[in-house]
Amino acid sequence: MKLSKKVVLVCLFAVLAFSMVFAGGKKDTKASASDVVTLNIFAYGDNSNAEGQTFKRICDEFQAENPDIKINYEMLYDEAYHQKAVSRLAAGDVPDIAYMGADARWGAEWQEAGQQIDNTPYYPSNIDVNLIPDFFGNGNRPYLPLGGSNFCTVVGVNMQILNEIGGKLPTTYEDFKALAKLCADNGYVCLSTHGADAWVWGSCVMSGIIPRTTGNPTWIEDACNKKVKFTDPDFVAALDVLAQWVADGILTPDAALTDDGTGKSNFAQGKYLMYIDGQWGFGESNYGNLSKDIKLITIPTVPGEKAACAGSLAGAWQVGYGITKKGASDPKVLEAAKRWMAYYFSEEETIQRLQDGGISAPILKNFKTPDGMDPLIAEKASLGAYPSCYVIDSYLQGAANDALNAGMQDIVMGKQTAAGLAAAVQKAFDAQ
Repeated sequence: MKLSKKVVLVCLFAVLAFSMVFAGGKKDTKASASDVVTLNIFAYGDNSNAEGQTFKRICDEFQAENPDIKINYEMLYDEAYHQKAVSRLAAGDVPDIAYMGADARWGAEWQEAGQQIDNTPYYPSNIDVNLIPDFFGNGNRPYLPLGGSNFCTVVGVNMQILNEIGGKLPTTYEDFKALAKLCADNGYVCLSTHGADAWVWGSCVMSGIIPRTTGNPTWIEDACNKKVKFTDPDFVAALDVLAQWVADGILTPDAALTDDGTGKSNFAQGKYLMYIDGQWGFGESNYGNLSKDIKLITIPTVPGEKAACAGSLAGAWQVGYGITKKGASDPKVLEAAKRWMAYYFSEEETIQRLQDGGISAPILKNFKTPDGMDPLIAEKASLGAYPSCYVIDSYLQGAANDALNAGMQDIVMGKQTAAGLAAAVQKAFDAQ
């Protein structure tokens, strides 16, 4: 019997419907190659540190949930990041999203290349813009910080050890010297840091000491603007604190040779009473159960400290990720970039960064700290009560900054004097 055209069409539709049911009734979510948008990201970190590992994990998870977006990223750490950022921008190889900031160290290359644009219109809906500063005073927020102020000169104190030896937190330099002797008598190192990383001496140590001896929380900016000199007596006095610490048994010269992993391990194992690090270093992921017994303070009183800057703590607004001018120029890429930013700065990831020590203050709307979170989170919040001062490498760059960091390592190891280093830094700065 010959079927009519109408019957044939009905049969074909039935077969198609059956095929969809047999396949589970799910729509094929795989995007065709022509529909996939490539998002180029220039990231910060490496495979051996938490920041790099977190970035890679988030990208892997994001791609799995967003098959229509392909993430193409380059991730570099420390000076390699800055060198490559400059070379890529010079070559016109501009990413769609980049790790950046607003100060000289983290923003200069992006500003000079004209790739920093106002990102406020692209912020995810859960971001509280009121918690992010107007960096340039014109309403332009060129990136989204990972979190609030990033405190760099934090001292973690193992309160178990302090109570065991019958010590007290020092309020004068004489107290600090007495505590160092008490530690030595009981087989403990009083103070250490991961000083094999040269940048630590500037960012995590000297940034908190300069204001103490100069009485000026913005001294480093003034030096870069040539209002003061590195050879001035009050800056030499700041450098000399390092030698004084060693002479008084507060700081061990081994600190200049200790890497990050070893330093954290030694502190966790109870070998050090105090450990200097950025706030990011103090998280439950690093110290586990010990975190409930760690108190966070600023660098204790130093010789010659000016009362106006007592207890100063160096901090700067955290860097983060910003959509570049190039990334915003293509509507499809811009939409993909906004989706990635929303994923990266989700509440879930914010909580994870708090737990890992990556941030100290969330910038989300109506954020509430979950019950049972690491006790160090509350400790970090208390740091905001201290006087804030500038971080050295937010302003000082190039050979002068390198000379300062390496020279401070040498002071701790007895290979350089404070006056000698001050002269070397000034010479390098004048030559820049």
